[in-house]
Order: sequence, then structure tokens, then C-alpha cells
Amino acid sequence: MQQPDACLVAIKQADQQAILSLHRIRSQLLKFRIMQSNGLRGLLYEFGIVLPEGYAQLSKAVPEAFADAEHRVPSMVLDSVRDQWTRIIQLDEEIRKIELRLKQCPRESSDCQKIAEIPGIGLLTATAAVASLGDETTSHSGRQFAAWLGLDPRQTGTGGRVRQLGLSMRGDTYLRTLLMHGAR
Repeated sequence: MQQPDACLVAIKQADQQAILSLHRIRSQLLKFRIMQSNGLRGLLYEFGIVLPEGYAQLSKAVPEAFADAEHRVPSMVLDSVRDQWTRIIQLDEEIRKIELRLKQCPRESSDCQKIAEIPGIGLLTATAAVASLGDETTSHSGRQFAAWLGLDPRQTGTGGRVRQLGLSMRGDTYLRTLLMHGAR
């Protein structure tokens, strides 16, 4: 018995695999930056200095916080906290470098340009979608693509009565997350 076409996974080319690798590295660097930022906020909170959440607001508040920390925090800890802030800035620069590399992809790929024209789809989503899909002819319909992405509802039933359950969420979580953010 043959498997249905929806179960097939397209073979990815080397350039598609490279793009997905860049996305994975970027995602990992983002996690590291969040961990380092939370660690910095926690260390300064121990000395009564409260920093906002989120990288953009944190970077605006750090100069004032370091000026305040000179009076409250012992110098040996303050030097380590400054080193940690330097690591956070380096992680941000690494993330920007990867995004610059990803920006070269739409120039080379007409598929990326077509997908990027869709409202709410940006550079990251377009490159991730093209790289994840592999060969676009693998999905014969939007329904198969949604099932591959993990947006199909689970079903159960007996005796001709079918119950629709929640979304399975079994597909590509990274691409699904990017599409959700684009839909916002």
C-alpha cells in the first residue's frame, strides 16, 4: 500500500539547507541574548536597580542604570555586569550579521520575492518558508500545506460522528511562529 502524498517531505537543496541553518543559528543567538539580558536584570535587581523587560527598552535604560549602579554595586560585581552587557551587545551584532546574510537570499530567489509581497510576510518568514518547503510542488493544495505546517485539527469519531479537536501543532513550529507574528 502506498503512502498518501501529504506525508512526503521534499528534498532540500544545499542553499535551502544553508538558509535554514542561518535561521537556526539566529534563533539560538536570540535565546542566548534573552538569557544574558535576564541574568543582567536579575543581578542588578539584587542591588535594587530595576531594569525593563525587552531588549530595546533594556538597551535604553542601561546607561542610566550603570550610573546608578556605581553608587550601589561593589566594583568587582560592577565590572562583571559591564562585561555581561558587552556580551549582550556582541550577541546583538551577531544577530544583525546573520540577518544581513539572509537579506541576500531574496535578491537571488524569485520565490522569496513572491512570498515577501504578501502583506505581513517579511524577510525572515519569506526565507524560512522557501527554505522549509523544499520543492513547492510537494503540496498539491493549501490544505496539504496547512497539514504539513501543523495547522490541521485532530479528529476522532465512531459510528459516522466525527468530532473536531484542537490543532495538532505537529508541524514546523518555527515557520508557524513566524507566520503568526506576521498575521499580527
